[in-house]
Amino acid sequence: MKTILLIEDDRALRENTAELLELSNYKVLTAPNGKIGIAIAKENLPDVIISDIMMPEVDGYGVLKELSSDEQTKNIPFIFLSAITEHKSVRKGMDLGADDYLTKPFEEEDLMSAIESRLAKAELLRLGNDNENSLTDNPDEIGNLNQLKNYFDDNGEIIKVKEGDTIYEEGARSIKVYLILKGIVKCHTMDQDGKELITTLYNADDFLGFASLMNNALYQESATALEPVELAAITKEQLNTIVSENHIIPLELMALLSDNISDIKHQLLQMAYSSVRKKTAQTLLQFAEIMNKDTSEPIKISRADLASVAGIATESLIRTLSGFKKEGLIEIEGRNIRIKELKVLKYVT
Repeated sequence: MKTILLIEDDRALRENTAELLELSNYKVLTAPNGKIGIAIAKENLPDVIISDIMMPEVDGYGVLKELSSDEQTKNIPFIFLSAITEHKSVRKGMDLGADDYLTKPFEEEDLMSAIESRLAKAELLRLGNDNENSLTDNPDEIGNLNQLKNYFDDNGEIIKVKEGDTIYEEGARSIKVYLILKGIVKCHTMDQDGKELITTLYNADDFLGFASLMNNALYQESATALEPVELAAITKEQLNTIVSENHIIPLELMALLSDNISDIKHQLLQMAYSSVRKKTAQTLLQFAEIMNKDTSEPIKISRADLASVAGIATESLIRTLSGFKKEGLIEIEGRNIRIKELKVLKYVT
């Protein structure tokens, strides 16, 4: 049985999450603050650590920094759980060595998926552990995915794209890969009737354009900015050189792409089997999460894009939004939609 350490100062959330994990056959250790969490981690060496960021005594960043400097705990997968969603906060945690980042409120399946992915990745990395130290001891080497992102920041071509402009088109030759520094990007394709289908949404700190690591492969979908976007781009040749010179990054890329496929499968199941109300509600929540919006901030998005992600006709979406407005779940003003009843909307059927 795998052991999970949960560090969370909110008692109700800590107890509820611990119960959820125990029902999923995990042994759970809990701590109400970072100081106690560090002590428990060093004593018990859990398989995964889930930690809030804003906590008394020692915050989540301090916990990660302390455990990352200890030989016994530095390789334990670390997942941040927090309401903080700004790009700089996410990157700060990732640069310190965090493996994943979940925002509150979170879905049960998202939590379980994050834990399972980190456990699988830890097992893959364990197999290549003999090579890891030689890669990371040298600061000039790129030894993990976070260092690769820093390479994009420091060495990539900075590209700024206006809202509505295309980053790359389906069928074009793929010669670059991108890291999103700011903004939201939709990837989309056309069906045989000329209807646009949004396949994936990406936001800051996501990679974009992994059509293939082979030069001149064709993009299988188009990418368009949903708001002003800033990207860092490197060539496929640069990426292939980095990948060929170490053993850790290919494993981490495999785990990342596996996560992306799981997300797309979940979206396809939702489009196929959920009711129109459920699809609309889940799509609103998805956009709110991707755009890092809380309930006090409106989502500015076209009805066509909402309908495309939900997999329903625009007319059906508009009727459903009107129904949600009458029920007091959302407010609508032009393109702006503000979610008023987040908890209720999560459980719409």
